[in-house]
Amino acid sequence: MDLDPKIRFAGIINEKGRLFAGGMREGFKSLEDSRDDEMLYMELVLRAKMRREFDKVLGPVQFAMSYREKVIIMSFPVKENVLLLSTEKGIDFSEIPFKIIKLLSH
Repeated sequence: MDLDPKIRFAGIINEKGRLFAGGMREGFKSLEDSRDDEMLYMELVLRAKMRREFDKVLGPVQFAMSYREKVIIMSFPVKENVLLLSTEKGIDFSEIPFKIIKLLSH
């Protein structure tokens, strides 16, 4: 979250779709309720697993991004887990994901 004040949420989601580290930035309110959070996490993990089917042909996914009306959502595979970021729309999405990839590679 230190990379940009427009990052609303940063969390690690495990292979079962459960948040086990991170959370919402102080001063920000979640746009969905906690039940919807669980569904979002499970769907995110499922998509990450499905993308691995093409790793041999296309190479592994480094990140995926959804540009939504209210937020930008980015996901980054981290071993069997997924780093999930939710950001404000004004963030520089051409720069932030690559900074995160660099951080994850260390």
